Amino acid sequence: MIASTTPALAQTDKMAPIATPAQPDAIALDTGKLPGATAPEAWHSQYGSVFARNVTVATLTPFLPDPAKATGTAVIVAPGGGFQTLSMENEGWDVARALAARGVAAFVLKYRLNPTPQDLATFARPVPQGMRPPRPNADAMMAGLAPQIADARAAFATVRKRAGEWHVDPSRIGMVGFSAGAMLTMATTVAGQDAKPAFIGNIYGPLAAMTVPADAPPMFVALAADDPFFGNGGYGLIDSWRAAKRPVEFHLFEQGGHGFGMYPKTTTSTGWFDEFTRWMAMHGWLKPAQ
Repeated sequence: MIASTTPALAQTDKMAPIATPAQPDAIALDTGKLPGATAPEAWHSQYGSVFARNVTVATLTPFLPDPAKATGTAVIVAPGGGFQTLSMENEGWDVARALAARGVAAFVLKYRLNPTPQDLATFARPVPQGMRPPRPNADAMMAGLAPQIADARAAFATVRKRAGEWHVDPSRIGMVGFSAGAMLTMATTVAGQDAKPAFIGNIYGPLAAMTVPADAPPMFVALAADDPFFGNGGYGLIDSWRAAKRPVEFHLFEQGGHGFGMYPKTTTSTGWFDEFTRWMAMHGWLKPAQ
């Protein structure tokens, strides 16, 4: 297992390089190396957590529950980071540990990322407001996620292939994603072919309307009203799911900003995880499979 490093890191938004942490349980997925990538994978600290950058080979790290508590349910966890970094601790390992404590087998997906400058100082340099490209809409952004969707499909295939070893019910594998990871979760749901998550969690991802598959899975959504990226974009995704008569639960927290993940905060957004697992329990996913 990967040890938590949060207490040793200062709560600062300044990026600082760190050594690549040991990931002894990480399984390399069979999607190959990102074409054209030259910079090596690198890690840094920020916001009291750890982030990966320039990921060129996707991995999946299992966090398995105590066999006595195992429910047979599994979740693929997709951290966020704008497809340039991955919030591996706050939106990955810490989420997976919390799920495993509830009897859910969790698998952190370290998916391939868009290349960024190898030098951290260059990468961290703010982009002037007038030079920032416009934020693409959800459909346009999902259209460019072929490598990441391939990684998600490989993650589902790996868990199903080793379901017996990991005591997982192949029909009870869901996916939860954060920010960019939420976008990948939605893309996997609509374009992931054989992935077919049994349920999905969209945590502070974009909520633009979209075409809903006829067999769309139940969806849990959590967003803070003061999210600077997606708090004022409307709730078309919720309307889309409801119009398609597919199950959806939506939590709009008054405060929390963006990227709250598993950070303990004084805002009610900190309760999203408890609400998520209550929702899972309501659907029967926290009871052992019959």
